Amino acid sequence: MRITLVQPAIGHRIGESYIRSWQMEPLPIATLAGLTPASIELRFYDDRMGAINFDEATDAVAIPVETYTAYRAYQIASEYRRRGVPVILGGFHPTLVPDEASRYAEAIVTGEAEAVWQEVLDDLRHNTLKRHYRGERTDLSGIMVDRRLFQGKRYLPIGLIETGRGCRFPCEFCAIQTFFERSYRTRPISGVIRELQSLKGKLLFFVDDNFAGDLKAGKALLPEIAGLKRRWITQLSINAAHDEAFVAQLAHSGCRGVLIGLESLDEANLRLMKKSFNTMKNGYAGALDNLRRHGIAVYGTFVFGYQHDTHDSFGAAVDFALEQDMYIAAFNHLTPFPGTPLYQRLEAEGRLRFPAWWLDRRYRYNELPFTPENLTPAAVTQGCIEARRRFYAWPSILKRSLRNRSDFFMFRNFFPINALHRNEISLRNGYPLGDERITAPLLEVA
Repeated sequence: MRITLVQPAIGHRIGESYIRSWQMEPLPIATLAGLTPASIELRFYDDRMGAINFDEATDAVAIPVETYTAYRAYQIASEYRRRGVPVILGGFHPTLVPDEASRYAEAIVTGEAEAVWQEVLDDLRHNTLKRHYRGERTDLSGIMVDRRLFQGKRYLPIGLIETGRGCRFPCEFCAIQTFFERSYRTRPISGVIRELQSLKGKLLFFVDDNFAGDLKAGKALLPEIAGLKRRWITQLSINAAHDEAFVAQLAHSGCRGVLIGLESLDEANLRLMKKSFNTMKNGYAGALDNLRRHGIAVYGTFVFGYQHDTHDSFGAAVDFALEQDMYIAAFNHLTPFPGTPLYQRLEAEGRLRFPAWWLDRRYRYNELPFTPENLTPAAVTQGCIEARRRFYAWPSILKRSLRNRSDFFMFRNFFPINALHRNEISLRNGYPLGDERITAPLLEVA
């Protein structure tokens, strides 16, 4: 039996190559490959890196889907299904909107694939594929990652690893808390270390939704990582940065950078987000000082479109990011993902401009899919673009480089990374969801 795995792109704009910073190795594909017995022949296409051979013989196609890649995933599924090939969709988006996803595939997997992938494969062998497989949460001991399918592909030189799943915080806009029902589980340390040892010569990215989801577990893992003498980055809730002993452990273990969702400088907005924990103790400045003191660079993220945002909010966020000399920063509009409390609230208030924005052919990347209370959608989009331009202006990059020199490896990559973000500001704006070259309608299940 032959199965084809496909990683969908967000979309394709006619006459342009794909966004380079969106070309990291797809960990869900490696996880599926690791779960698949050697007796099954695997083929892999990464829609972000090259063309898909839809006419290549295969018995089934499996596609992991996120909300931003949903329309393109359905286009790909339609092409295979027109050729009589059954398609299986799984991942975050099918879990959040299973009725929608099931319209474009013979089967969907909701929840976590580890619990049901063997059943899916067995049903394929016997031509008894079910319409819906529900993967229950596991203890993560069964994760087996196989990256051999990635050989020869020019991904960004970052190795992605998972040490835990989920997040316990109730942030209104976050699909993670919906998918995992505000739970957090850690992977056994032995499995993490084995996988780390298999990755050579790369900066490592622990893709956990919140590496500090369980501080006790994190403190147990960090000494084991330290012994490997590797450099790594991760995502972290800001509350952990107030624990200086934990920050010192992070640095000693090789952590050189963290992504932190600051989201807003306005406390009223943070309360609406259900993210008041961001203001604990002495606020952002104290937490960021702890990280800087231990040589850990910060990737700060901000979102705009909440009730208390004004025209001045964008400039204030950039001022703060410059004052803190952040390694990089993101200034994005608020996005209502399906299944989240935010989406449900905006839908109830009648403020969604595109009810299913991820399927609407009028929608483009960087547009605001809802109507904010105090700003126009265009003002939020333009405010984000201007914030990025100012933060990634060359004077800003040069100034910030002076306080990002504590680690030679990170400093060596500071200018290429900032230049990449600078160059992609206009490329990302208005990017299509789905392939603009395809005009055929999506093929729904009869």
